[in-house]
Amino acid sequence: MRLTVAQALARFLANQYTERDGVEQRLIAGCFGIFGHGNVAGFGQALLELELEDPQALPYVLARNEQGMVHAAAAFARQRNRLSTFACSTSVGPGATNMVTGAALATINRLPVLLLPADTFATRAASPVLQELEDPASYDVSVNDCFRPVSAFFDRINRPEQLPSSVLAAMRVLTDPAQTGAETLALPQDVQAEAHDWPEELFAKRVWRVRRPVPEPEVLAEAAALLRSAQRPLIVSGGGTIYAEATEALRELAEASGIPVAETQAGKGSLDHDHPSSVGAVGATGTTAANALARDADVVLGVAVADHHEHLALGIGQLDPEAAGDLVAHARVAVLDVVALGVMRGSSSTSCSSRITGSLRSARCPSRSGRSGSALPIGRAIPTPAGSTATSCRSTWR
Repeated sequence: MRLTVAQALARFLANQYTERDGVEQRLIAGCFGIFGHGNVAGFGQALLELELEDPQALPYVLARNEQGMVHAAAAFARQRNRLSTFACSTSVGPGATNMVTGAALATINRLPVLLLPADTFATRAASPVLQELEDPASYDVSVNDCFRPVSAFFDRINRPEQLPSSVLAAMRVLTDPAQTGAETLALPQDVQAEAHDWPEELFAKRVWRVRRPVPEPEVLAEAAALLRSAQRPLIVSGGGTIYAEATEALRELAEASGIPVAETQAGKGSLDHDHPSSVGAVGATGTTAANALARDADVVLGVAVADHHEHLALGIGQLDPEAAGDLVAHARVAVLDVVALGVMRGSSSTSCSSRITGSLRSARCPSRSGRSGSALPIGRAIPTPAGSTATSCRSTWR
């Protein structure tokens, strides 16, 4: 099939799907765009032709600001549990660089977005042109290279033959929960209009399956053993709990165990805010209750948190100079991810002598330095069978 690079890209994107738990949906639900120098006669024309042929194939949505449309695409992806997103097309130069902030946000939050900035002439026949970065030390540098450090995947399509391998790699990363973010395909304006003979298979319907791998039984048993031995456990829930539609499982775990649940910023809402086990956000922008529990926890279970949240303890310790390093030095941290489950061990901790059997939001935990722990302001202490007030955060989960 003879098509231009832009036409081939549009048709390819229109036939990409994701599937999880037997449910299929379009991977690229549509395309935001602001057209100008570099993408009108290429990808813009291809979108128009495809829409005239099939209005639902790759719907175009007019945007008013390049950064805003990337944020909108990321928000859409988040609401669709990262199973569907939007492409974003811009002109060359400042239209493209306006997307950099949105790309950084999407990548650091692992939200899939597909960025299609126009690029300067690959042939350099008209070099330099308006909005081209003139670098006397390297002629293959353009302003689009600023996307490299903020993209989960970056490529520049300098030849039509490069398109199949590049788009397949971009789709693989786009649908990988552990690697996803902003995928950037820089499209030189002359290459967009180059015709090429493409194999029909490139435009066949392709379904990218988002798997749910089962964790290794030994590692799962090790994490369970850590929790059973805990005196003051804490669960930290990340955004993956929401994206994997595991919020009900988290609620059941919290109710069965009595373990308090804190949340990362991406994980907000993974447990209802008014649930008895919810203690709110944790870390530099966290609540008093969550940070007090984290400071004195001896086991922290991270559920579907990003890799950099494994070191959340460092930030928690800095909130209280006297307690700095407590969580790092004393807590054993188990990380339960949607894709895999891993366990990180630390040194042993001092145990509390009593326990509570209800909500942990009102507990007072003695610190390791001998001073009294901070009282948690929500709820009330649960009396023990002997009639005394509980003074630890021990869970009854077995």
